[in-house]
Amino acid sequence: MSPLKHLSCHLILTLAVFIGAKKANEYHSARWSRCFYSSSNLDDMVLIESFYFNKYLFVQFNSTVGKFVGFNEYGISVAEDWNNSPFVISMRESVDADCRFNIRDRDPAVRDKSVKPKVKLSLVEQAGGSHPAVLICSAYEFYPKHIKVSWLRDGEVMTSDMTSVMEMADGDWYYQIHSEIAYIPKSGEKISCMVEHASSTQPIVTDWEPSLPVSEKIKIGIGVSFLVLGVIIAVAGLIYYKIKLTGQ
Repeated sequence: MSPLKHLSCHLILTLAVFIGAKKANEYHSARWSRCFYSSSNLDDMVLIESFYFNKYLFVQFNSTVGKFVGFNEYGISVAEDWNNSPFVISMRESVDADCRFNIRDRDPAVRDKSVKPKVKLSLVEQAGGSHPAVLICSAYEFYPKHIKVSWLRDGEVMTSDMTSVMEMADGDWYYQIHSEIAYIPKSGEKISCMVEHASSTQPIVTDWEPSLPVSEKIKIGIGVSFLVLGVIIAVAGLIYYKIKLTGQ
């Protein structure tokens, strides 16, 4: 599965088990199971099983790798033991036994209630600073919460420019998200906002179309009006002249 599909999954099924830690001076451990997918037939299903000790990740199983991987000295030792035991086999089987089995029942219930986001692009002018403007991509009134917003320049995902994301709940079961990027207009380039959400089988791509300021639009409108009026007067005068000439 490509990184884009992995990051733009349509649903995340999360199951967490926490043990211990009833007092501040006690140790605690956690196990977090996540199933990622984007295709309706669940062919690209990925299981990630993470094990934490005192909030630190020390070992993880990823079904695309097919084995446990340690993240510190202790985790490496544990991963080696588990990879040489039947536990790793049961984890590989969990992709079907747990992820696909459960999601086949739960996915329709969630997908049927999904609401497609309304996407809008807007430009905010800045009085000073290193960037002349900030381009904002806003997605409103969507459900469920999980969503991904990306910026495209000429069809390619932008990774180097400064961006910030703000996500919030509307308070009525719907959500909204706003992504900002510093915008420096360049001749010939095309800037787009791409939104990926469970409500749509295809990414929602909205292109930014720069427009003139209101004052400039007014000036252009007045100029066009006078031009049209001048043409009408000229045509009317020509018709009157021909009628008068014919009458003589």
